Amino acid sequence: MADTSDIRTPAQIEADIKRRREVLAETLDELGMRVHPKTLVDDAKAKVASSVDHTLGRAYVQANRVVSDVKARFVDEQGSPRMERVLPAALVVAGVVGLLALSGTRRRKR
Repeated sequence: MADTSDIRTPAQIEADIKRRREVLAETLDELGMRVHPKTLVDDAKAKVASSVDHTLGRAYVQANRVVSDVKARFVDEQGSPRMERVLPAALVVAGVVGLLALSGTRRRKR
């Protein structure tokens, strides 16, 4: 016995084939765009930019944390400098700069 549940006219079959061809053409166009070299390069650039932004954001947060920690060591809660910590640090910095200056003059004399 023949299956008569799908009785379509030739015009309906042709319309179905035309519709499927259009869908297939759209799918092929989309696949062509996905594998196009410019699309691949643009996607790679976007991934790198996102990664750099994320890394820079993390670096900024870490640097901000370090600056805040250093500031807390040299400034009290009211914003006044802690002279008992500022003076020794300033003397160390001045000593290092002085040693570097002396070593530079010695190198030039030779």
